[in-house]
Amino acid sequence: MVEENIKRELTDRESIHFLINAFYSKIRKDDFLGPIFNSIIKDWPSHLDRLTDFWATNLLFTRKYRGNPLEVHRQVDEYVGKTIQMEHFGKWLQLWFSTIDEHFLGENAEKAKQRARKMSTIMFLNIFEGRSK
Repeated sequence: MVEENIKRELTDRESIHFLINAFYSKIRKDDFLGPIFNSIIKDWPSHLDRLTDFWATNLLFTRKYRGNPLEVHRQVDEYVGKTIQMEHFGKWLQLWFSTIDEHFLGENAEKAKQRARKMSTIMFLNIFEGRSK
């Protein structure tokens, strides 16, 4: 079990699961992002498991995640009336970085931050591009 007070490396599914749970606990309570996520996600345990698979695939190359996050985020933007802005991704990144920095260190922690930064840019551009179609 991952202890909250000790910084660890992101080396296994358990540590990634802890990160995802700690991070989305912040998201759910956030005044800016919480209303979006809480209005869409009805089964949080399943969603958190899926996101754990996503990040385990990205950081540990487990190949467990199957899905199309670009399309899902485009649908979310549609659901919220095409109101997602870069500021939403900025806040998401801020919370992601702070959660990693609170609990983790090492190469995979840095990779998780770098990959999230790249993904947020790609997702926002995909959403923006989807609005013109």
